[in-house]
Amino acid sequence: MTAVRKPNGVVRILGILTMVAGGIFLVAGAVTWGAVSSNLKDEKITVSPDAAHFGGSLVDTPWEAFSQADIIKHHALTATDGKTYSEIGNDLHAIEAANPDATKAELAENADYAKATALRTVVMNGSFLRASLFTSVIAFGVAALVMGLGVVFGMVGYAITRCPAAAKVTAPAALV
Repeated sequence: MTAVRKPNGVVRILGILTMVAGGIFLVAGAVTWGAVSSNLKDEKITVSPDAAHFGGSLVDTPWEAFSQADIIKHHALTATDGKTYSEIGNDLHAIEAANPDATKAELAENADYAKATALRTVVMNGSFLRASLFTSVIAFGVAALVMGLGVVFGMVGYAITRCPAAAKVTAPAALV
């Protein structure tokens, strides 16, 4: 029967430290996931009923946040007949160019200018909301990555603590 050798002291300590780091990563990732989920839940955002997925659900997971961001984009583009913030800005600049002597107050009285300004605000708000939701999706992803790294560190640390000690090598007597 072969005896299993324990790793030497330094290797064993490194293995234990790696497992501890893994545990810290796992806990930190889980706390981050929970904090992001809790903060989203506190905002009381619900996924729009006409979203492709999770309609009516409270946003507290990355999948629900992504679904809500997607439907916000759809609603904003629907409101503007498919025009983006930049395209509406171009429309506003065209109206301003067509009325070079008009003051801001006079432009505000122009129905097309007022409508484009209102639509631009809708798209801008939608963009801000989407960016916030995507930030939370990224935070969930980073939390999951950190938890995964914690598991990997834990497994590597465990494996290191189970490594046998190096065998002593002795030179043949003729070479000594």
